[in-house]
Amino acid sequence: MNFKKLGIIIQREYLNKVKKKSFLLITFLAPVLFAAIAILPSIIMMGTKEEAKKVGVVDRSGIVLPYLEDNDVTHYIDLGAAADIDGLKADLKGAGVDVLLSISELDPEALSVKADTYSEKPLGMDTGSMIENRINDAVEAYRIEQSGIANLEEIMAGVKSNVKLRSYTIDETGKETISESGIYMALSMLLGIAIYMFIALFSGMVMSSVIEEKSSRVVEVLVSSVKASELMFGKIIGVALVALTQFLLWILLTGIFVGIAMGFMGKDKIMGMFGDDATTEMVQQMSPDVEIPGQLTLGDTLTAVSDTTGVAAGEPSGMEVVMSTLGNINLAQIGIAFLFFFIFGYLLYASIFAAIGSGVENEGDSSQLQLPVTIPLMIGFFVALYAFKAPDSSLVFWFSMIPFTSPIVMLARIPFGVATWELVLSIVLLVGTFIVCAWASAKIYKVGILMYGKKSTFKDLYKWLKMK
Repeated sequence: MNFKKLGIIIQREYLNKVKKKSFLLITFLAPVLFAAIAILPSIIMMGTKEEAKKVGVVDRSGIVLPYLEDNDVTHYIDLGAAADIDGLKADLKGAGVDVLLSISELDPEALSVKADTYSEKPLGMDTGSMIENRINDAVEAYRIEQSGIANLEEIMAGVKSNVKLRSYTIDETGKETISESGIYMALSMLLGIAIYMFIALFSGMVMSSVIEEKSSRVVEVLVSSVKASELMFGKIIGVALVALTQFLLWILLTGIFVGIAMGFMGKDKIMGMFGDDATTEMVQQMSPDVEIPGQLTLGDTLTAVSDTTGVAAGEPSGMEVVMSTLGNINLAQIGIAFLFFFIFGYLLYASIFAAIGSGVENEGDSSQLQLPVTIPLMIGFFVALYAFKAPDSSLVFWFSMIPFTSPIVMLARIPFGVATWELVLSIVLLVGTFIVCAWASAKIYKVGILMYGKKSTFKDLYKWLKMK
């Protein structure tokens, strides 16, 4: 192989790609989208609060109204227990209310009430949930009062358990540090999705480039000056350099855009939205006590973010748990592993896609040949999404060893800790498989790029592979 000619091909492929308007557009547009995704939850929470509504209350039970306290979303108006429900329903605007809340008389046997709301437009879920929970609080308080048991409310509060599982990891020196499984899960899924996206995107770019040159007959001129194998590997390496350039620019620009967006929005404004009455009430009503063992509750997160009180003395806050967990993760190892698995995973699939591209004259004809190649990639993607549930299970282990799925699945396992021999074995298998596939793809590519006028099949590819 002539490395001087290979370098010229790599340079040509690289410059040809980075000078395209589509490359520049995607390079600068993608970080904007990534930054938007990063801050989108905050924007959505800030922009989707319901407008304040006046709720007219007709409480015939006599127990609910004291529990209906105003907040940023609802303002309650007592219309009196004897108010005409039918008349009010017929003219809500005339009554000066947006919503009519009707509470029935107290059922002496069930010790409960019935509640109905009437409005011109359907109530939002948040408003409906808040009203419903206030009514339930009133009924529960009434039932406790009617039980006749002294201090029943205090007894129930004392019996209720709220044990929080705190996980620790122990290093070789015996030092204990807090580890939050939710952080590992998020990192695992993020790595799996990222590696899948990059391999699929840039491998497809290689195939498109091969098809474009073949259909325009440019490849005939090129192979008259260089070997077909040099042309194929030059194209693959050139696109790989384009991918790395774009990837690094995405990271840099995304960080810049996120910083700019946070500066314009204001940190205090973002943090303040978690502490307003309506949001706090909504969170408490939606899931006041529900926890996932080993993971932070939403209440913990809000407490940490808004820097409010409520963390028991000596107990780490939610932010401290997050920072401690990130400190346990070997980010250098993950970065190196990501780069390595991305490069060889890309080279493996790019060589196969280059062979497929050489056998067709347009991308429409390539779908049949692509399917068997993309299926392992998709399987690896789905296994990686669920790898956090059992990263050491037999299924996840074997998929992290199979070269066609290992770049995705192994990266999803690494945040949870992987034995060195497993990592080395996975890398060796991946590199070995790439060498074999690159050799086979080069043989197919050598013949395929000069074949015209026929839609190639796997039988044709196999025939080209056996040719000397």
